[in-house]
Amino acid sequence: MNSRGSSHRLSSSASSFRNRISFLMLSMLATMSVFYVAGRLWQEAENRVYLIDELDKRTGQGKSAISVDDTLKIISCREQQKKLASFHVELEKARQEGFVPKHLSENSGTQSKKKLLAVIGIVTRFGRKNNRDAIRKAWMSTGAALQKLEEEKGIVIRFVIGRSTNQGDSLDREIDRENGQTKDFIILNDHVETPEEQAKKTKLFFIHAVDHWDAEFYAKVNDDIYLNIDALGAVLSSHLDQPRAYIGCMKSGEVFSQPSHKWYEPDWWKFGDGKSYFRHASGEMFAISQALAQFISINRLFLRTYSHDDVSAGSWFIGLDVKHVDEGKFCCSSWASGAVCAAA
Repeated sequence: MNSRGSSHRLSSSASSFRNRISFLMLSMLATMSVFYVAGRLWQEAENRVYLIDELDKRTGQGKSAISVDDTLKIISCREQQKKLASFHVELEKARQEGFVPKHLSENSGTQSKKKLLAVIGIVTRFGRKNNRDAIRKAWMSTGAALQKLEEEKGIVIRFVIGRSTNQGDSLDREIDRENGQTKDFIILNDHVETPEEQAKKTKLFFIHAVDHWDAEFYAKVNDDIYLNIDALGAVLSSHLDQPRAYIGCMKSGEVFSQPSHKWYEPDWWKFGDGKSYFRHASGEMFAISQALAQFISINRLFLRTYSHDDVSAGSWFIGLDVKHVDEGKFCCSSWASGAVCAAA
């Protein structure tokens, strides 16, 4: 009897011991799993922080400049993110409709908006209403005709102007009143109209235009230039196969160091002993492809301006892989045969 009782107690003790061992091993395995998962999550978090820091540097929030190729990669990434967000919305709608995508349930599907050929900014200033009215009558059109030009030829045209030094004064009110009637202005509310800031104004136009319209080209024109829209469209269409095109009447010229001169350049010393500008398009009118306009927008904090907008634009592209197109038809002052523009 005693022998059987002892044997039973030993068996129970052994079983309890094995249970404790199993429990300890399971606890150790669970703890190790927790540490492993936590370690992986921490590593992924560090990787995300590193990637975000790198992206910040490349998009202008850090200290590094950005190349055209890197810019295009970032733009492509952002476009893919937008598409992904759109797909998520579409998926949610499909779930609510019994897994039937909305575009399949409609009899007539909607097509994506057609890409524009060009956005033209006519750079103007206060006191030039007569010039603007002449342009509206000669080649720009107004109202329904202007809208028809956008829809049928894919060309958007707007006057570009900033604000008065005394913001809200009679000059600003006159522009607001004119725009209320014609609705054909881009008003740069953060830009003050001064002759010294002409180059900055041109840069802000490109930034605004590429952020608001999806177009193949973006063109800057002075408000004393007359255009042949059909001829301009034909010239731009012939360069659609060049993704980084800088099109204009290319020129160079002397850099003037005398403050009294009309074309005085305060940074004249940067252009070397010969004091000659690098090749750039005339400021009367020039056009750039979408990739270059996007480059300006993304790198706005790094791109400096000189006294003249044509030289400034040329300086932004001089070190990039850009196709400089010396287009004789853009030489407005020459009145050449077949020109798309003419100076008033």
